[in-house]
Amino acid sequence: MPRVFIKTYGCQMNERDSEAVAAQLVAKGYTLVPSEETADVVLLNTCSVRDLAEQKALNKMKSLTGVAGKERRNPVFGFMGCMAQSRGQKLIDELPDVDLVLGTQKFHRAADYLDEILGGARKKVVDVAEEKDSEATIREHLLNGSSKKSVSAFVSIMQGCNQYCTFCIVPYTRGEERSRAIDDIVTECRELVSRGVKEITLLGQIVTSYGKRDIPARTGKSAFVQLLEAVHDLDGLERLRFTSPHPKGYGDDLIEAYARLPKLCESAHIPVQSGSERILKLMHRGYTREKYLGIIKKLRAARPEIGISTDIIVGFPGETEADFEDTLSLAREIEFDQAYVFKYSSRRDTPAAEMPNQIPLRVREERNRVLLNRINEIAARKYKHFVGRQAQILVEGPSKRNPARMTGRTRCNKIVVFDGSERHRGHVMDVKITRAGSFTLYGDPAILE
Repeated sequence: MPRVFIKTYGCQMNERDSEAVAAQLVAKGYTLVPSEETADVVLLNTCSVRDLAEQKALNKMKSLTGVAGKERRNPVFGFMGCMAQSRGQKLIDELPDVDLVLGTQKFHRAADYLDEILGGARKKVVDVAEEKDSEATIREHLLNGSSKKSVSAFVSIMQGCNQYCTFCIVPYTRGEERSRAIDDIVTECRELVSRGVKEITLLGQIVTSYGKRDIPARTGKSAFVQLLEAVHDLDGLERLRFTSPHPKGYGDDLIEAYARLPKLCESAHIPVQSGSERILKLMHRGYTREKYLGIIKKLRAARPEIGISTDIIVGFPGETEADFEDTLSLAREIEFDQAYVFKYSSRRDTPAAEMPNQIPLRVREERNRVLLNRINEIAARKYKHFVGRQAQILVEGPSKRNPARMTGRTRCNKIVVFDGSERHRGHVMDVKITRAGSFTLYGDPAILE
């Protein structure tokens, strides 16, 4: 049967989509391979959030098709995901060796289309049309594709986004919000737990918007909190997380859920994007600086050990030095455990791309450098706070950087590396933190059983 290589760009939702496609292909007899060099099918699952991500995927495909031509090989090449959705037929017009272009509501069609292309029934397929109920089609899980125990899993609970931030192309590539039924999600999670999964992360473009249109609030609880409760109650589940939320979704019911649901990990990734009130309005974010600060204060009151991470954009059109200083001061005030800092990237057909006072690249790069240094200084102090303390971790498997050691995560989402063995995979255990590195903690093997 055909050998398949899938390369994923972008967010955790893309990772989840790629996993589902891989699982569908494996179920049909395809073999996954770790390199494009031996593959009969090469799929790139693409991202459109920043121009750099698109250019990486385009350049990768040009390289792949060029090498295949020189070697007189003729694998099937395909684009999936957000860039495929955005560009459609233009991708094949630009790269005629590409055979498949699959949009964000069509991942579940990948196996059938590849069968048709490989079987000679079709030469090229471009499918970026909307499809009703596509939000409920991403269910299959590969769980590492081997006999090794998979400890954690992502579960997609919705598709699309209705926020329309002025810098973001996602609502145009992912479509409007569409949510799955609670029972459907719980059934998928129950199956994962029965297969040994200990931790589930619920995924959505704005996960806290889950069910707003379809599921009424009940006893003061939003649809999302109702879902959290339903998944939380599954026997055998150890930990529950979710990403990525929007600050507007942090109502009192959700904050109270952090204090009330023991399996809900004390970790929150809440994108702030800017510390400037003026820039937040230009971004169409829908909250104020003070509102965001209030959310963090409430969360830390509910769970004092909570880890807070965020996304920040620097160099948004019109951002002044004063606006940037507001972002720096917010970082000082909140003291994020981690922040993903991005230089503003103009995306076609978004309102921000047409705004006046676009910031020069050199200024964006300098602000990116300054903010990253500030974030790293703060995070280093926070990580050192763990040294000498015990932390509970869920052991995920060998460390990516050093397979001779094992790695796990604390409940507040800190990575911990320690000397262990395969027998510890999937165990929830305590380790003593002996030192802190750059966004990594190291545990004392002396307390291992």
